[in-house]
Amino acid sequence: MAIIVRIDVELAKRKMSVGEFAEKVGLTPANVAVLKNGRAKAVRFSTLEAMCRVLECQPGDLLEFVDEEESA
Repeated sequence: MAIIVRIDVELAKRKMSVGEFAEKVGLTPANVAVLKNGRAKAVRFSTLEAMCRVLECQPGDLLEFVDEEESA
């Protein structure tokens, strides 16, 4: 997938656990793991907004586009 999820980086910067993050965002820890591991196929804007609010960051801090065609 060409979209890399950087939730783990932002959590580490804030020394926040997955459980604490999940609770504050309103997700299950399992769903946070799906996002962190890049297995999610979609993210609702409301969820992205909640993640940005909790982490006090911008969507671009959590998501990165990598052009797979250029790296191949």
